[in-house]
Amino acid sequence: MYRLDIIEKFDPEITKAIEDEVNRQRNNINLIASENFASEAVLDAMGTPLTNKYAEGYPGKRYYGGCEFVDVAESLAIERAKKLFGAEHANVQPHSGSSANLSVFFSVLNPGDTIMGMDLSCGGHLSHGMLKNISGKYFNVVSYGVRRSDSMIDYDEVMDIAMKEMPKLIIAGASAYSRSLNFKKFSEVAKACGAYFMVDIAHIAGLVAAGLHPDPVPYADFVTTTTHKTLRGPRGGMILCKKEHAKKLDSAVFPGTQGGPFMHTIAAKAVALKEALSDEFLEYQKNIVSNAAALADGLIRNGFQLVTGGTDNHLMLVDLTNKGVTGKEAQLLLDEVNITCNKNGIPYDTKSPFVTSGIRLGSPAVTSRGMKSNDMEVIADAINLTIMDFDKNADEVRNMVKTLVEKYPLY
Repeated sequence: MYRLDIIEKFDPEITKAIEDEVNRQRNNINLIASENFASEAVLDAMGTPLTNKYAEGYPGKRYYGGCEFVDVAESLAIERAKKLFGAEHANVQPHSGSSANLSVFFSVLNPGDTIMGMDLSCGGHLSHGMLKNISGKYFNVVSYGVRRSDSMIDYDEVMDIAMKEMPKLIIAGASAYSRSLNFKKFSEVAKACGAYFMVDIAHIAGLVAAGLHPDPVPYADFVTTTTHKTLRGPRGGMILCKKEHAKKLDSAVFPGTQGGPFMHTIAAKAVALKEALSDEFLEYQKNIVSNAAALADGLIRNGFQLVTGGTDNHLMLVDLTNKGVTGKEAQLLLDEVNITCNKNGIPYDTKSPFVTSGIRLGSPAVTSRGMKSNDMEVIADAINLTIMDFDKNADEVRNMVKTLVEKYPLY
C-alpha cells in the first residue's frame, strides 16, 4: 500500500512519524465525526506519479501539454460525481471543502455582499462566515442559529432573518448538527429573498449519496462537499451545480481561487466515487446511521445528555454539563484510554472554544472497521467508565478498546 522501506532509507525520522501515526490509527477507536479510513485503492491512487503532472485548466482545455491521460482521470471523476448525486455539473478540482466554498462565493458574490449561514457556535462551519475566516473578512455576515429550547433549527426564524437582512447567498450545512436538514424550506427562504442557495454537505455527503438524508441537489444552486468524511475518499473538495452556473463556477475555481489541480488526488476521488456507486457502499452508509443511533442510545442509557436529544445522521453532540467535566478534560481522558474524539462547544455554551462544555462523536470511522451496533454499546460504556472514574476504570477501558480494535483490524 505504501513503501515505508523506501522512505526509511532516506528519511528515518519521517518514517518513524508515519509508523507511529498508522499504529495510533490501528490501536485507537476513532470517534471523530469528520474522519474516516480511505480504502487501500484510494490510498494507492493518491501515491501514484500523477502527482508529477501540472494540469491547469479542464479536460480538453489545458494550459500544459501532456495532459491526455490525466484528462481521462478527471473526466471519470466528474462523470461519477454527476451520476452519484444526480447533478448537472461537477467540479472535482477544489483542494478542500473550504476552498470549494470559497470558489462558490467568488463565482456569484462581490466582496462586501451579505451571506447568511449557520452560526459556528450553534453547529455551523468556520467557512460559512466566521469573522476570522476569509468568508467573514470578505463578506458581510448574518447568521441563524438554533432554538434554546431544543437546539433545533427554527425555519420560521431563518425566514425572518433572511427577509430582514436580504442576503445575496444563503448557506445550509453544518459541522456539529445531529438532525436532518430541510433543504426544501431553505430553498423557499432563498427564493423569498432572491438569494442564491448553497448547501455544504461535507459531513453528510455519503448519507445523501445513499438516500439516507434529504437530497439538496434538486433545490440548491450549488452543493459543496469534502471527499473524505462519510464519502470515505481522499482529503479534498468537490462542487456540484446547475448547468446555468457551470461556466462561472469553473472560472471561480480556476483561475479564480486555485492554480494547478492535484491530479493524484483527483484520481483517488474517482476511485472513491466508483466505490460510492456500489451496493457495498449503500450498506456501509446504513451501518453508519444505525451505529450512530446505537451509540447515542448507549450514551443516554449511561446518563449522558445529547444536544437535540439524539441523532438522525452520523454524529452526536454530547453535553457534559451534568457529568462535571469539560469537553477539553473529556477529550484528554478518552485519549488516555485510546478513544479519540474532539471537544466541541454546545449551543449557547458558556465556556470558551478552547475548553467547551461538550464533545462531538461520530460513527463513520468505526463503521469502516466493521463495527456494529452491539459494539457501539460497548463503546458507550467505555466512555462512561472513563469519565465517571478514570483512575479506577482506565485499565479496564483500555482492555475493552484493545479487544475491539483487535477484533476489527485496520489495514
